[in-house]
Amino acid sequence: MDIDEKKIVDIEEEIRSLQLDSADTTEMIAEDNNGVVNAEDEIAQHEELEKVDKMEEDSKEVVHNQAVEVEKKVKEKENSALDDEAAFEKELPKKRHLNVVFIGHVDAGKSTTGGQILFLSGQVDDRTIQKYEKEAKDKSRESWYMAYIMDTNEEERVKGKTVEVGRAHFETEMTRFTILDAPGHKSYVPNMISGASQADVGVLVISARKGEFETGYERGGQTREHVQLAKTLGVSKLLVVVNKMDDPTVNWSKERYDEIESKMTPFLKLSGYNVKKDVQFLPISGLIGTNMKTRVDKSVCSWWGGPCLFEALDATEIPQRDPKGPFRMPIIDKFKDMGTVVMGKVESGSVREGDSMVVMPNKAHVKVLAVFCDEDKVKRAGPGENVRVRLSGVEEEDILSGFVLSSISRPIPSVSEFEAQLQILELLDNAIFTAGYKAVLHIHAVVEECEIVELLQQIDPKTKKPMKRKVLFVKNGAFVVCRVQVNNLICIEKFSDFPQLGRFTLRTEGKTVAVGKVTGLNLSSA
Repeated sequence: MDIDEKKIVDIEEEIRSLQLDSADTTEMIAEDNNGVVNAEDEIAQHEELEKVDKMEEDSKEVVHNQAVEVEKKVKEKENSALDDEAAFEKELPKKRHLNVVFIGHVDAGKSTTGGQILFLSGQVDDRTIQKYEKEAKDKSRESWYMAYIMDTNEEERVKGKTVEVGRAHFETEMTRFTILDAPGHKSYVPNMISGASQADVGVLVISARKGEFETGYERGGQTREHVQLAKTLGVSKLLVVVNKMDDPTVNWSKERYDEIESKMTPFLKLSGYNVKKDVQFLPISGLIGTNMKTRVDKSVCSWWGGPCLFEALDATEIPQRDPKGPFRMPIIDKFKDMGTVVMGKVESGSVREGDSMVVMPNKAHVKVLAVFCDEDKVKRAGPGENVRVRLSGVEEEDILSGFVLSSISRPIPSVSEFEAQLQILELLDNAIFTAGYKAVLHIHAVVEECEIVELLQQIDPKTKKPMKRKVLFVKNGAFVVCRVQVNNLICIEKFSDFPQLGRFTLRTEGKTVAVGKVTGLNLSSA
């Protein structure tokens, strides 16, 4: 091989080696590139995973934060509810509350006794009393000055007769009382009914003065009618105060007191009172305040060893109502004052600021803006309280006496026909009681004309069981089950469910002819 050929071979080998090198380099570059791509992919995937993890963590954190927030709100709500309860507990006076109605024949001394109670409990000062004394003297009615505390309008003062139901408040060591001073005159019995329907305790005032007790007690006197009405309207406890014991015709005579007690006891039993358990007799003088706040002095009345009036009122026990029951408040009055204000006595349940309620029977949905007990604004009021409730969502002219403010979840039924058990007391001129008989129905704050549609069955007063024979008419003293119809829808309950909203009286021409209780509701008549 010559030198030229050798050179050529060397050159070829060099080219081959260069090609191999370039291939290796290309392979290596390719490998390197793959590595770079893979690394980038890995980084991207890693970042993606991190993002997903972070999102999961974030969402977990959000959920956790939300849960914490919800728990916090629930706790706050619970605490505020507890605070409300605590505030309510604090707000409600520890003393119990009683409504006391003063009933009895005209001129028995109801307003004078009520006025004396207010004076003795510090609700009226000496200067006011002196002013009233002068006013009464100018009218030549010196003994009326105490009555002026309760009888506030001029008509009442001129006539010396209570017309409206007077309201006042006083307290003893254990109890807060609302006095309802009912009219005694027969023309104003409907007003007396509205007063007695709000009462827990009745104070039957009887005049011991010669001739006055007899006038009130005989037929046509208001003592009898008031007792029967009080029992029918749910006044379960009765204090019979024998007033005017200081009168010269009586002079704290035990014989006169015993005579009145012995005459009244059988009549009270007949009216449905358990005399031993639910009735208490005591002697007083309303005008001079003897045996009212403190016990009568032995030098004045040696034979009386019982309690004074304040002690007897304090010792009165009444059945408890359910503060957690469905809300029921019959409306006795309404007026405008920064909204519509309704007045009444809470018969069941509780009411608080902010509550949503319904006014029945017109089904007006309302919101409670404010609640007032006596004169004080309160957050909440329970059963037995006399309240004023400010409402939004209803106009004052759309509310009538006898409408009922009630809970939305369990509204009071409204009907135009119902079934009732009646006791016939005394029909006018020995009339007969039959289908088609018309009367005026008084039930809680409702006053409505009604008609007896059908007599269903007569009840035997001795066995209290229905008689077999068909009944077409009944006379005085009979017990009968009948269907009663009214022109407009009224809000009532069955007596067995709500005694306060299921007992009623029937009156004709200014006379109470029957008393009864609702036994069934015809809801299809609503």
